[in-house]
Amino acid sequence: MRNWKIIAALALAVGLGGLEFAQQKPAASAGPAAQIHPAPPNYAYPNGTTYVYQAEWRLWNAGTATLSINANGSDMQRVNGVADASGVVAVLYPVHDRFQSVFDKRTFCSQNLTKHTEEGFHKRETLISFNYTRHVSVLDETNLRNGSTKHTENEIPGCVSDVLSGIFYVAAQPLNVGDVYMFPLNDGGKTVDVQAKVEARETVQTPMGSFPTVRVAPTAASGVLKDRGNIWIWFTDDARRIPVQMRARMFWGTLTFRLARMDRK
Repeated sequence: MRNWKIIAALALAVGLGGLEFAQQKPAASAGPAAQIHPAPPNYAYPNGTTYVYQAEWRLWNAGTATLSINANGSDMQRVNGVADASGVVAVLYPVHDRFQSVFDKRTFCSQNLTKHTEEGFHKRETLISFNYTRHVSVLDETNLRNGSTKHTENEIPGCVSDVLSGIFYVAAQPLNVGDVYMFPLNDGGKTVDVQAKVEARETVQTPMGSFPTVRVAPTAASGVLKDRGNIWIWFTDDARRIPVQMRARMFWGTLTFRLARMDRK
């Protein structure tokens, strides 16, 4: 069950995390084909909204996950993600993760990502900052069990997304069937190029009801998504682009997140 964190991360943001990016095989820096475009003029962030998901693994309740977004000053957005295992999954591999991303609302460029992760016997506090002047990501991590620390820097292009803000970047796109979007993503290690392909329109049943959706599949030629199974995200087929379902199919089984409710301030 070590992969729970990656599935939570990928599901909550074109990715929520479970594999240590620091242990990735080196990946080439994002090429010219992968880029992040500014937010469309008419795109409205769903500020004040919290999406609450039920997770299922092999017909068992696997836990809950939440994703919320709010304005962070006049120019920034803040996304918070939470993943908590429960039931059989919590017995096999307890997970209590907290993520927060801050990104520029105009450019979609991530500014920083913080993670508090409790997974099995591992407990870490991580801060990833993106320095676009120096073109580096800076990772500072503390092992909360033994006090050891880690500091790494990796080259980044002029704008990157992260595992939380990426979901809103994809949601802001037109999402016509057949469209493919390439964008650079960084989680403190080497930058990877994520390809998000709009595969089909489908009707999805969730605890909140039935939704017409568009199904998006994120993949990558290297890094966290390479050879790790299949990931899909279903967005509502309307202007709201609500992520109503996320699924990760890995070698050990399939984990599905379905929208249970939406809370609004």
